[in-house]
This record gives sequence, structure tokens and C-alpha cells, in this order.
Amino acid sequence: MVWFKRRNAFTFIILTLFVYISMRLTEFDLTKFRDFRNMIDFLSQWFPMDFTQLPLMLQDTLETLAMAFLGSFFGLLIAFPLSFAAARNTAPSPFLYHTSRVILSFVRSVPEIVFGLILLTTLGLGPFPAVLAIMFHNIGVLGKLVSELIEAADSGPQEAMKAVGAKSWLAHLFSVLPQIWPNVLSQYFYRFEVAIRTSLILGFIGGGGIGQRLFNDFKTFQYSSVSLDVLIIMIMVVIVDFFGSYVRNKSI
Repeated sequence: MVWFKRRNAFTFIILTLFVYISMRLTEFDLTKFRDFRNMIDFLSQWFPMDFTQLPLMLQDTLETLAMAFLGSFFGLLIAFPLSFAAARNTAPSPFLYHTSRVILSFVRSVPEIVFGLILLTTLGLGPFPAVLAIMFHNIGVLGKLVSELIEAADSGPQEAMKAVGAKSWLAHLFSVLPQIWPNVLSQYFYRFEVAIRTSLILGFIGGGGIGQRLFNDFKTFQYSSVSLDVLIIMIMVVIVDFFGSYVRNKSI
């Protein structure tokens, strides 16, 4: 057949080898699912749900939303001006361009959990260090994403504004921003959703919120409370997803 070439066969063999090696290294074994009794016995302890702690769970959920919102929002505020310096077509100088790219890459390469471990150790337990951890990582991620949107923007409006005497930074801001703003919002809400999941993980190490409650309930074998924690988290993520889609559609 036309699609079957020697190079494709070689790629298939290499891919198969990687899959096999990865399965051996990760002890990937589907036969472990043969006995579902332990899983059924475990899940049966999740029901009926325990609603006695629902008010406190909702309070922790709001704390998680606040952590995710502040971390992603402050991350965007700081990343936005940096992204203009990190974009090739708007950077004031090659030195500032390369410096900004290196800084964003370095910050982006450090996971939130590492920032969280450092900040929670130095600043103490609670949501504030978790907000900073989410913010630092989002600076790197959003800075890269927005800088790529800036580089892909049409250069015509920038040249037109410069032709009528506008300063470079004004031309960059008012000609690029209207083009990229819907995509910036889209990227922000995506990172907001990711920050919610990240705040849950940070809660496992003392960052507060519903994540810390879930970890404590699981550790103390309060499985009827765990099931309600999981349900609340699922509802929270779905609501944020629908709200983000609504805002994105309105901005386009």
C-alpha cells in the first residue's frame, strides 16, 4: 500500500519498543483488575454520603476557588507585560527578549508543588503560600502563551499606528490587544481550571481548601465524607468550565 513505507515500519517498531519498555518500567498489568471485590468493598464505604459537614465543605470550596482565582489572576497581571518583552515582534531589544524568555522558561519549569513545598515551609501552612505557588507557575505559563499570541498577531495595525506617529509601546498595546484578547481570556480560564486542580494537590501538603479536607477525610478513613468531597469538587470544576465557556463566547 502507498502509506506503508520502510520509514513508517521503522517508526512503528520504535514506538512498539517504547510502549513495551514503558509498560515494564511502570509494572503495567491489566490482569490486576481480575478481582473487583476489594474495589467494590472499598467503594461501598463511600455511601451514603455524610452531609453533616456540608457547610464547612462549602466554605473550603470557596477558599479553593479563591486560591485558584487569585493565583491565576495575579499570574496573568504579571505575565502580561512580560509577554510583550518576550515576543520577538514587540521586544524593545534582543537582550530583553532573550532575558524574558529565559526567566519565563525557568519559572515555568518549576512545578507548583515544588513552589508550594518551599513557600509552605518558609511562610507556614495555609492558603496564602498556595496562592503564591500557583501565581509563580502561571507567570511562566501564561507569559509564554500570551507571547506566542502576540507574535502571531497581524502586524498591519501596528505599522499603521506607527505611521501616524504613535509611540512603539502604544502601537503594540492598542493594535495587538484587540486581536489577542479573546484568546487571552480563553487561555486564562483554562489556566484557572488547572489552578483549581493544582490547589487541590497543594491542599494535600497543607495549603488549605477542599483539597486539605479531602486529604484529612481520606487519611482518617471518613469515606462517607470523601464521597461528598469528590462530588463537590466535580460540581465546582463543571461550573467553572461552563462559566469560562460563556465568557469566551461573549468575548469573541
